[in-house]
Amino acid sequence: MNSANLWSDLAQRVLDGTSLTRDEALQILQCPDDEVLDLLAAAYRVRRHYWGKEVQLYTLKNAKSGLCPEDCGYCSQSKISNADIPVYRWNDEATLLANARAAAEARSRTFCIVASGRGPTDREVEHLVGVVRRIKSELPLNVCACLGLLTPDQARRLAEAGVDRVNHNLNTSREHYDQICSTHTYDDRLETLRVIREAGMEICSGGIVGMGEQSGDIVGMALELRALKAESIPVNFLHPIEGTPLEDRKHLDPRYCLKVLCLFRLTNPESEIRIAGGRELCLRWLQPLGLYAANSIFLADYLTTKGQTAEEDYRMIEDLGFQIMEPGPETARGKAALAAGACGSNGCSH
Repeated sequence: MNSANLWSDLAQRVLDGTSLTRDEALQILQCPDDEVLDLLAAAYRVRRHYWGKEVQLYTLKNAKSGLCPEDCGYCSQSKISNADIPVYRWNDEATLLANARAAAEARSRTFCIVASGRGPTDREVEHLVGVVRRIKSELPLNVCACLGLLTPDQARRLAEAGVDRVNHNLNTSREHYDQICSTHTYDDRLETLRVIREAGMEICSGGIVGMGEQSGDIVGMALELRALKAESIPVNFLHPIEGTPLEDRKHLDPRYCLKVLCLFRLTNPESEIRIAGGRELCLRWLQPLGLYAANSIFLADYLTTKGQTAEEDYRMIEDLGFQIMEPGPETARGKAALAAGACGSNGCSH
């Protein structure tokens, strides 16, 4: 079987409702470089089936920066980081509302409010509840919150306020987790994802590739997210930040990054796959090709690192012949359900 048929047959099996095995998922990451375009074509069949040619835009806002007691090795905001970043406590309501309006004007569908720290205090949650209610009443935006570890009561309050989904990344596999963090566990993260789901919100969870993990760790994370039925999966590529323990990590090969995106698309066919932090640095000139597997990007800047301008993102999407999904109420779950009905088939950044 030639390479085009191999990857096409794999895509057809996914479209027929078959879940890839671990060995098949590993095979994607081991794809020879001269077969990457065939692999991308296969991933695009699945992406187009569920998401058409639309690209969802997200805007990130770091509402609280630095001051974090955790020791995540990749993070510029952790207690062990010496990175030169802004440090501030929670933005007030007026600032966050202004940021949300700017996100809507920039054609983002989802406004992501991020706060550093192990987890929010009840007072911080109450502050966010008030902000979210204003955003939902005044703007056509979905709201995603990324706040660290949550209690069931905190998750319930966020859901009642109108938060559509909560981001809490697995970051890596269970086996590799203690290599990047010691102040909380992989199971702590899974518990927060459980309370998010039980509160009725969608799960946004992904990871960071390039932290010294093996291919099996990336596959393990992709399959865990499949089991969790994560509606949105942000795929970050490590941006080594000066002052962090991972500052000396080499930049990833852009062709390997494309294989990673295809892996997440083919193992999580109905999920929104977002190219997140590090896309400009690691995909470089191959950035546009990533959108044949993924269907979402963060617009412009990330948390403590800069991205390309919004105008450059718009042009990239236009040059591909894709369309920006306009602001509206549907989240990933609703969009996937719509696609299923039409076709007759079953979004931590740097």
